[in-house]
Amino acid sequence: MKRRTFLASAGIGAAASTLAAPAIAQGVTRWRMVTAWPRNLPGPGVAAQMLADRIQTLSGGRLEIELFPAGEIVPGMGVFDAVGEGTADIYHAVPAYWGSKSQAILLFGSQPLGLTAIEQHGWMLHGGGQDLYDRMYARFNLKPFLCGNSGAQWAGWFRSEVTGVDDLRGLRYRTTGLNALVMSRLGAAVEAMSGPAMFQALQSGALDAGEFIGPWTDSTLGFQQVASIYYDNGVGEPGSAEECAVNLDSWNALPEDLQTVVSTAAESLYNVVLTEYTTKHAMALRELVSQHGVQVKAWPEEIIIAMGNAMGEIVREMRDGGDELEREITESYIAYRALMADYMPHAEAAQLAARSLDFDHPT
Repeated sequence: MKRRTFLASAGIGAAASTLAAPAIAQGVTRWRMVTAWPRNLPGPGVAAQMLADRIQTLSGGRLEIELFPAGEIVPGMGVFDAVGEGTADIYHAVPAYWGSKSQAILLFGSQPLGLTAIEQHGWMLHGGGQDLYDRMYARFNLKPFLCGNSGAQWAGWFRSEVTGVDDLRGLRYRTTGLNALVMSRLGAAVEAMSGPAMFQALQSGALDAGEFIGPWTDSTLGFQQVASIYYDNGVGEPGSAEECAVNLDSWNALPEDLQTVVSTAAESLYNVVLTEYTTKHAMALRELVSQHGVQVKAWPEEIIIAMGNAMGEIVREMRDGGDELEREITESYIAYRALMADYMPHAEAAQLAARSLDFDHPT
């Protein structure tokens, strides 16, 4: 699909309309899914459709999902409220968009210099994260699930080079989630907007730089047409989780076997989505460099250290402030990150370091 198709389908001007309760006829329940993405946007838009299809297939057709992309029923940033209020039954988005509800929600998505995609899933499945996730989202009449991850994101597209923290001061930069808080503390003028809106802002000069996801999705949106410098090592989002959340009334109305279908569909897609991103990011990066002349640059170490220090301040503030549940979420995250920080240098990091050594291996 061409970039202009995504731009057209991502409009946020459509008025929201209240929808009826889930239709149930002849043993079939029909749900409406709203998403934060243009339809079939490579990466998250594709993943949203995969989730809808998988739920319907695993249910044997007993649970039908009709997908509405951003702007058709509600704007992309409105899906959280729309599902919580019952305007739709399920949404597909990312936790990074809901910091205005609670900063603790942002920990379920991605954390600067925090958990990788595999570690994030581990926290949810084996470190107590899912129970905390459920309790937080129940406040908003939602039942949440992680259902994918984009892996390590990139620091993004820049109209001019940055060499250190001084270059961030006043920089008009698109990002979301906890990374937005970190970059703001380093002096950037942070803007939150959709991917297509980021393209338009970079093109017009309203933005100096911005990050969205990574090479696969970014190249589809055409960022290489409006910025030629692409910084890697997006430590602001080392593993950005995708989520779906179901209206609690719709969830409770399901029989137990269909609840299992929904949870299994979400769980089964996490690795499918992650590995698709990883594979297609790698393929797209080669094309960006060889065919479009994109300059890939390393994110400066000075900035990484400053980001880590800022994130440390933010996490301490979250741990010491907020309500009891928010503090519990933060403490659980801190404990699991420490566990992984002890182990991973002996595991994943050691393997990547070994692979980078100079030995005779086919490339």
